[in-house]
Amino acid sequence: MNTADQYLKAVYLAQRMEDGPAATGTLADMLEVSPASVNEMVGKLEDRGLLEHEKYKGATLTDEGIERAHDALTTYCIIERFLTNVLEVEEFRDEARALEAVIDDTVAERLDTIIDRPAECPECFDPEADCCSYLEPSLD
Repeated sequence: MNTADQYLKAVYLAQRMEDGPAATGTLADMLEVSPASVNEMVGKLEDRGLLEHEKYKGATLTDEGIERAHDALTTYCIIERFLTNVLEVEEFRDEARALEAVIDDTVAERLDTIIDRPAECPECFDPEADCCSYLEPSLD
């Protein structure tokens, strides 16, 4: 997953949380980057036809952007489930964020064969909790 996909995933989740366009400030917080970085990437994604940005309102994904964001979120969910349910990693969020940038589609598909992912994935992802709502809560 590349940086553009991480931004698309963040826009997708922010739109769900805000029930509308994703504010650049929200995206900066979610991605832990500066608002200037968000504005730069939003401009690039808009040029590629993956989102539309309206100043002072925020970013909205196009159909193609939604599809790419959905795929990126699915990959992220696969990584989270693998870390928590197979490897029993307690601090899975930081690890999943680090791995999502380097896991390609082939590896994600192979990981998906050994986890028990719900059919409604990735819609089961809770943006407020920043993880799948079905993940086992604690691995003490």
